[in-house]
Amino acid sequence: MSMAARRPIQSLLSVRRLSSALHSKNDAGFLKTLESHPSSFPDPPLPLSGSILPHSLQKCESSLGSESIFRQGFSTTTRKPEFRQKREEDEGDSDEEGQEDYDDDDDDGEEEDDTDEEEAVSNRLAGREMSDAEKAEEAAAIGYRVIGQLQASERPFKPWEPVFAVIQIGSHQFKVCNGDCVYTERLKWCEVNDKLILSKVLMIGSKTQTIIGRPILPDTEVHAVVEEHAKDAKVIIFKKKRRKNYRRTKGHRQELTRLRITDIQGIEKPQTVMAA
Repeated sequence: MSMAARRPIQSLLSVRRLSSALHSKNDAGFLKTLESHPSSFPDPPLPLSGSILPHSLQKCESSLGSESIFRQGFSTTTRKPEFRQKREEDEGDSDEEGQEDYDDDDDDGEEEDDTDEEEAVSNRLAGREMSDAEKAEEAAAIGYRVIGQLQASERPFKPWEPVFAVIQIGSHQFKVCNGDCVYTERLKWCEVNDKLILSKVLMIGSKTQTIIGRPILPDTEVHAVVEEHAKDAKVIIFKKKRRKNYRRTKGHRQELTRLRITDIQGIEKPQTVMAA
């Protein structure tokens, strides 16, 4: 290879070594490079133009001004670039925010512990068997009271009487007379042939008088007997969203309890005159 061809290669190698020494940012590294490779920096030095300098050297040349790079002294104290300082400041802010988040997480953990304890208590209450007093209290909230089983010797059904009553069982209201049969949502704490007293009577009436409660009549009762626990006819629930390939079909059968009204008490009943 001729000398003319080697000269550009040597100049490029010298620029690379110079850039690596500048990146080290101390005089010792720069002097070590000069001592180890004296031939890489010919005397006088090659002109370093902006066309062959890398980006880092161009910045150094612009900052040093008209003086040569080799004559400019290098500072032994290192200065952090602005982007590094900004990044460290951001990291410090993030650490403080992380500490605050950690404290917030502790508070959230305490709240979660409280909710877990409440759920555990509710699960224990749901899992254990209810006492007779609790069952009676829940039944009274629905609107009935169990007074015992119907015996084979008893004859609770009476002839029809011209008296009616409006009763409430759960969230439903029924107008009933003596001997009527009504279907309600399944009553929990009663079995077939149990005798019930329906205490939530809203209105009662006969041919001669009508009494309206505000909202419940205190001294009025309706007696009934549980005849059957059954299920209603199936209801189909179908959902569809057109052009979305969405179709859902679901069936439901409501559980029911059939009651037979046996007596209405709390109003004067007209006497029936027997035909001669």
